Amino acid sequence: MVRTREAPVMEPRPISEPIGVRVSQVERTFGDRRGADVVALRGMDLVAAPGEIVCVVGPSGCGKSTLLELVCGLQRPDAGSVEADPAVLMPQRDLLLPWARALDNAALALRVRGASRAAARAAAAPWFERFGLAGFERSRPAQLSGGMRQRIAFLRTLLAGKPVLALDEPFAALDALTRQEMQGWLAHALEAEPRTVVLVTHDVEEAIVLGDRVVVMSARPGRAVADLAVELPRPRRRTDPKVIALRERALVALGVER
Repeated sequence: MVRTREAPVMEPRPISEPIGVRVSQVERTFGDRRGADVVALRGMDLVAAPGEIVCVVGPSGCGKSTLLELVCGLQRPDAGSVEADPAVLMPQRDLLLPWARALDNAALALRVRGASRAAARAAAAPWFERFGLAGFERSRPAQLSGGMRQRIAFLRTLLAGKPVLALDEPFAALDALTRQEMQGWLAHALEAEPRTVVLVTHDVEEAIVLGDRVVVMSARPGRAVADLAVELPRPRRRTDPKVIALRERALVALGVER
């Protein structure tokens, strides 16, 4: 198979043969306001096996969000190949509809898939207790805490029914304590409802706590400069010497002086 700049590849595969995510030697270039080319990704490789949680860390502007959009088919590579099972993107902002109640916000993914309002509500409602949201079904987003809003956004993402979740810094807008709480909650949620996950974060510690592997990207043009296996049982404590050692390795790969 020939992969050229002129013929980017997003290869379809039968759903019966899950592959997770495979990104190979991808390049993606954009034009800036002055008409100059800006290379976001060059030679980017990433693999997430079915059911694996891969966390991606890197400096601002290195192409992490572009990578997720490529995985979800929202962009196409200029060179290289992207293969993935059907994927859904959860952006950094929760993007809840301010006029809609929590249950209808969560059920929106089912409505998009063709379900009636009644059927979507009935399917989404049982998840509220599992997600620690029981009693808040009729609340509007302005009445909810940041952590609760993110849970609803994640539930909406999960109900999209895709085997691959692309999570773009889902907890970046939260305060430190809520963020740690949500990290533990997400780890538990993914244990109960396994998916292939590619999660982008600026927080190296978060990546180690959540991921099976941590991929470190270079500054733009982004490429993978390290791939660290996190072979530690869950739940993981931030004070665990092995977590600290992995964090140091990731920071070295990022070029952060210690």
